[in-house]
Amino acid sequence: MENATFSDLNLGFDAHPLTGAVTRKIDRNAVKQSVKNLILTDFYERPFQPELGCGLRYHLFELFTPATKQSLETAMREVIENYEPRASILEVLVEDHPDENALSASIAFMIRNDQNPIVLDLILERVR
Repeated sequence: MENATFSDLNLGFDAHPLTGAVTRKIDRNAVKQSVKNLILTDFYERPFQPELGCGLRYHLFELFTPATKQSLETAMREVIENYEPRASILEVLVEDHPDENALSASIAFMIRNDQNPIVLDLILERVR
């Protein structure tokens, strides 16, 4: 683990079994966790960074049209490009699942110093 390129805290705050310290995510898992957090962050949610966010909650309650799909894909792409320099977006796809009142998002990206693409699949559900 000493030669890890990227390292972030594990946001599950799991304790290391021997040391009791918070574990960390490294390399691919660190970037994947960061991309997921950026997608799920809403505007004005982070102090002193009101422009950081994707606005998913707003889009989840809209009627799903081709324009809504394009708007969601663009918002996801922009937040990752602007705030995660370790990731290079390959493709963002959003599909609706009207029977489950949910959307699925699939984000394919590459990270620096790694030749294998990463695919992050998310299910976005309305909670109200």
